[in-house]
Amino acid sequence: MPRVVKYCTGLLIALVGALLAKALSLPLPWILGALIATALFKMGGLPSACPGLLRNAGQWVIGTSLGLYFTPHMLRVIGHNFPYIVAGMLFALLLGILGSIILHRLAGADFKTAWFSSAIGGASEMANLAERHKARVDLVASAHSLRMLMVVVSIPFAFEFLGIRGTDTSAFDTTRFFDPAGFAMLLAITLVAGLVFRFLHLPNPWVLGPMLATLLLTSQEITLTHLPTEITNVGQLFIGWSLGDKFGPDFFRKAPRFLGFVAVANTLNIILAFGFGYCVHVVSDLPFATLVLGTSPGGIAEMAITAKVLMLGAPVVSSFHVVRMVFILLVTGPLYVPLRRVLERN
Repeated sequence: MPRVVKYCTGLLIALVGALLAKALSLPLPWILGALIATALFKMGGLPSACPGLLRNAGQWVIGTSLGLYFTPHMLRVIGHNFPYIVAGMLFALLLGILGSIILHRLAGADFKTAWFSSAIGGASEMANLAERHKARVDLVASAHSLRMLMVVVSIPFAFEFLGIRGTDTSAFDTTRFFDPAGFAMLLAITLVAGLVFRFLHLPNPWVLGPMLATLLLTSQEITLTHLPTEITNVGQLFIGWSLGDKFGPDFFRKAPRFLGFVAVANTLNIILAFGFGYCVHVVSDLPFATLVLGTSPGGIAEMAITAKVLMLGAPVVSSFHVVRMVFILLVTGPLYVPLRRVLERN
C-alpha cells in the first residue's frame, strides 16, 4: 500500500476516534480518542501510519503552548516548590529501580533490558541507551510504548471518575489573543529553537526547544500571540495518533510474559504516584492532582496536556517532568553497572 494512503488512513482513524471520544464526553478526547482508535486498528492489522513530521508538529504545539504559561509569577511559584520537584526526580529513579527488579526477577529478562525498560525516561532516549549497552531494544521500546499507553489512558479516566478538576483557568482566559503577525514571528523563533535542539542531539527537541524559546519570551512579559484552541486540539490529535501508531498486530505476541510484568510494574508505579503525590501534598501547598501528574511515569507532552485540559497547573507539571527527564537521562547509563553488580551479589 502506498505510504500516502497509509497516512490518510491513519489520519482518518485518529480524527474519527477523537470526534467519537468528544461526543462521548471522554476526558482528553483529542489525544485519547486518537490514541485508542489508532492502537486498536493497528493491532487489528490495518495498514496505517503517522508521518514523523506531524508527530513533530504536535510536539511543537505542546511545547509552544506550555512556554506561554511561564510568566514571572509562575516561575516564582516553581522556584518556591523546587525541593518537591527534586523529590519527584528521586522518586522516579526509585520507580525505575523497582520496575527493573520486577522485570529481572519475575519476568526473567536480563538486567540490562529490564533496567532500560523500566527507567522513567523518554522512549527514544532509553532505546538508544539500550542499544549502546547491547540490551534488547525491541523489548525496551515495547515496554515504554505500553507504559505511555497505560499512563495516558488510566490517569485521566481516574481523575474523571474521582471528579478531580483543577482551578487554573488561565488556559481558558477569554482575554487571550491571537495575532497572525505575532504567530508568524513566534513560529520562526520556536522552529529555530527546535532545530538547534535537534542539531545538538538534545532529547525531545520539538517539545523542549519551542518551550524554552517561548518561556524566555514569556518570562520577560513578551507575548507575541496565544495559540487558539483549534491549534492545540490539532496538536493533541497528532500526539495521540503518533502514540497509537507504535502498536502493531504482533505487539503483545512478541513477549507476552515480559509485557505482562511491564503492565504489573506500571500499575504499581501509578498507584505509588498517587501515594507519593498525596504525601508531598500534605507537606506542601501544591494540589494533590497536580502532584500526581508531576510524579506519574508518563511523558512531558502527555502529562502537560492532561494538566492543561484539566486545569491542574501545566507549568508545575512540566517542570517536574523536564527536571526528571534530564536527571534520568544523565544517570541511567552510569547507574547500570553498579546496580547490576548489587543484584548479582544478591
